[in-house]
Amino acid sequence: MKSSNEYKTIYLMGIGGIAMGTLAGMLKDSGYEVLGSDQNLYPPMSTHLESLGIPLFQGYRAENLRVRSVDLVIVGNVIRRENPEAQAVLEDGIPHMSMPQAIAHFFLGDHQSMVVAGTHGKSTTSSLLGWILAQGGMDPSVFVGAFLNNWAASYRLGKGPFMVLEGDEYDTAFFDKGPKFLHYRPKLGIITSVEFDHADIFPNLESIVEAFRAFVRLIPSDGHLILNGDDPICRMLARECGGSVVTYGRSEHADWRILDRDCDQGRASCVYFDPVRGERRKLVTSLMGRHNLGNALAAVVAATLAGVSEHDIRESLVSFRGVKRRQDWVGNVRGIRVMDDFAHHPTAVSETLLAVRECHPEARLIAAFEPRTNSSRRKVFQEDYATAFKVADVICVKSPPGLESIPEPERLDAAKLVRDIARGGRDAHLFEGTDLLIRFLSDFCGPGDLVVCMSNGSFDGLPHRLTEALRNRTPV
Repeated sequence: MKSSNEYKTIYLMGIGGIAMGTLAGMLKDSGYEVLGSDQNLYPPMSTHLESLGIPLFQGYRAENLRVRSVDLVIVGNVIRRENPEAQAVLEDGIPHMSMPQAIAHFFLGDHQSMVVAGTHGKSTTSSLLGWILAQGGMDPSVFVGAFLNNWAASYRLGKGPFMVLEGDEYDTAFFDKGPKFLHYRPKLGIITSVEFDHADIFPNLESIVEAFRAFVRLIPSDGHLILNGDDPICRMLARECGGSVVTYGRSEHADWRILDRDCDQGRASCVYFDPVRGERRKLVTSLMGRHNLGNALAAVVAATLAGVSEHDIRESLVSFRGVKRRQDWVGNVRGIRVMDDFAHHPTAVSETLLAVRECHPEARLIAAFEPRTNSSRRKVFQEDYATAFKVADVICVKSPPGLESIPEPERLDAAKLVRDIARGGRDAHLFEGTDLLIRFLSDFCGPGDLVVCMSNGSFDGLPHRLTEALRNRTPV
């Protein structure tokens, strides 16, 4: 493998994904000539890449790689071996590596890697930690799978000793089926939770636990592992770590323990016990929900271990303006509020809606949900989804896209899901397309309603299109 300065022109296959697009921006800012391709490019990543002046090819063709001399190809995990560009890379012997390999090769260097892993809360926790370190004068580098509102970017290149990374357990590339986070050399690791997910690549929960075991074993003897003490699997993983283990949470198992919590004017707060200083502290964040208090406390523990002062930590939490597509307010039209959120796993759906309900108890809460991930489109979560919406007043489910790629016996039955939700006493509706859903919501919603749009994809632009439709609606 060449050294970093021997590569001049770098091509990214699958550049439109949030992680690959983030890497593209980091490479561009580091002085490399960057270009890439993707099948479907949409905002905010498409506009972000265009603003950086990165040439983009719509669709995959072998000739894309021959437009100019390419020194290195970085292959996203959405790319399959039969992809025409992947075939050209293999046949022509073009140097290539995966996205996690590229992160390690180009950016880890002498950095102390701080890796945030877990089924839920990775983007928020890593964003919070990166923001706290930056505000605390540590000048970190940051790689996150979401756009921080404070930076209007998903990354930061700093000259300080730390690099914060969102660590994903999903597979790396068609030539490396291991988890991405195994490439990130964690000096400090955070695990927020461990649940079954990614049913397309993990056959059962134990296979996911084994992936996290491998991650924990990477922590060196002089490193730290920060675990959610409320999660029994996380507590079990503590036994696998050769470094120092610190826990956080609400239970008696937690070293850093949340003692009570509140929500006021849409901001969650709590009192927690700080074992380093031996006293109670108050945490106030701009985020909502008990899950986000846990995410914030995990970031507080990591920042404390890194040497950030308690004052800077407290001020950073208040000034943090959140992450795109995580409790992201899109519009407020004549008293009808619209929120965009990434929730897709049943636990994430449930916790997101509970957080909104607690902070906005007066609202009629309308949940619009698109099952889009490889797991959410499968029946593995059929029963869990039926109870995940229990605090919502109205539930609108859009039929899952791309079911033809999933064997029929394994598919989520969206019609049954809506029937099961309705049996639980909720007003539930099924929609075959986003246009029909927008038409329904724009007619149905009234002042005081709060619509939470949940999908890990674009949802065909639902949050913004609904906001626009409400603006154009003749006032009643």
